[in-house]
Amino acid sequence: MKVQILPALQDNYMYLIIDEATREAAVVDPVDPEAVAKAVQQNNIKLRKVLTTHHHWDHAGGNARLSKSFTNLSIYGGDDRIEAIDHKVTHNDTFNIGNLSVKCLATPCHTRGHICYYVTGEEHLPSVFTGDTLFAGGCGRFFEGSADQMYKALIEILGSLPEETKVYCGHEYTSNNLKFGLHVEPENKAIQEKLNWSRTQRANNLPTLPSTIKDEKLTNPFMRVHEPTVMKHVQQNDPIQTMFYLRREKDSFKA
Repeated sequence: MKVQILPALQDNYMYLIIDEATREAAVVDPVDPEAVAKAVQQNNIKLRKVLTTHHHWDHAGGNARLSKSFTNLSIYGGDDRIEAIDHKVTHNDTFNIGNLSVKCLATPCHTRGHICYYVTGEEHLPSVFTGDTLFAGGCGRFFEGSADQMYKALIEILGSLPEETKVYCGHEYTSNNLKFGLHVEPENKAIQEKLNWSRTQRANNLPTLPSTIKDEKLTNPFMRVHEPTVMKHVQQNDPIQTMFYLRREKDSFKA
């Protein structure tokens, strides 16, 4: 399995997932169809699937144009509002990209139809494509859901994936997210170290992704809502209430 990171717009990421054995491929959130088509040509692969995490324009806005450029392209997603969708999926649905297996994880909150895609293959570390649910160091805004839903998405669903799972999210928000994390937990050495690293990456115009589930459990306050230090910061003793107050604070946080 090869994953190629394709930057788009101001801070979005699209991802080309290639099964190297069969040369079949899928693309995640192809908002820039021209960049996707160029990458497909350069890799000499067969693009068969579009995996859309949610309906927002900066993730789904290229679907229709891309489908005009490629024949037999299936567009997957969990929400009828997704542009050009023809394969609607729900929680635990599975399909393949060549020999790779894809499992759909429903994570409603940022949008009510948000899907994360968990991709596995023999002799490869698993990867999860999290759109705007889980970011490196953060999570998406609760536009269409609740703290309870984001708790289930981050702690129960994504948090139960193997710790070595690579995390590919929808935006380059890592440095700002980690600044907030350090505000929440000023003594957290893992956050301090990752923030320094992420600033170096960005200074060299390099992505800060992928992260890992293990890394997020160490550095992401929204995956640390059971930690006494995080609860104390928002003066709560319940993890779901902690999630609620953390997100409310982050919404107005100035780094």
